[in-house]
Amino acid sequence: MRRRRFLAHALWMLPVAAAAEGAWIEPSWLSVREVRMPGGPGHLRFAHFTDVHFKGDPEPLARVVDRINRIRPDFACFTGDLIEKARDLPAAVEILRGLRVPLYAVPGNHDLWCGARLEPLAECCRFTGGEWLADRQVSTADGALELLGIERFPMRLRPRDGAFNLLLAHYPSWANRLQGRRCDLILAGHTHGGQVRLPFYGSLITPSQTDGYDLGHFDTPGGPLYVNPGIGTLGRFEFRFNCRPELTVFHV
Repeated sequence: MRRRRFLAHALWMLPVAAAAEGAWIEPSWLSVREVRMPGGPGHLRFAHFTDVHFKGDPEPLARVVDRINRIRPDFACFTGDLIEKARDLPAAVEILRGLRVPLYAVPGNHDLWCGARLEPLAECCRFTGGEWLADRQVSTADGALELLGIERFPMRLRPRDGAFNLLLAHYPSWANRLQGRRCDLILAGHTHGGQVRLPFYGSLITPSQTDGYDLGHFDTPGGPLYVNPGIGTLGRFEFRFNCRPELTVFHV
């Protein structure tokens, strides 16, 4: 009976512990993942983060900025959803201005839906030495890297021959819509990795425009794709389980 009672208590405590971990520990437990990509120039190192969903609490975004500054990559990439409400943009941009590496960024659906004037975010990218890549592309000074950024379709950008073509897109599904164009690496967000992922099963729910690309590496018609699980959480659902916030550091 003692053994049965112990097992009953243990089974009852498991979901309680999982709920506590998902609500109070994992949302702020930043993971730094190192990814090595073949076929690049061989000397580039850059960071990728996405889906901050800044709601006024400076700590999560400040933690990302501090970690990037300590890692000291060549540049950083952001693939959208900095905010959910226009009133939060100034505070979020002020934190991003603390980056000591160039920032290249594109907007996400929530950045656009909230009606914010995004010029301060574009100016922030330029302040760091980077660029706002809403339907734009730029080359690095040495010509080894071409950075492309999508805001909407139809896409008029074209990968450049002889360069490592890095495409920033908020929606993972856009990797299937490049109309024969192929990039060396596509970075996306939007999915949050589902925020809740069950072992041996994966994400319970993912948003639209994912085409099954919910988290991690995929080979797509547009090229290799990496979907980052993001930094923040959507709306009031401030919960993550088996899906920590992530800063990804690429070596190419």
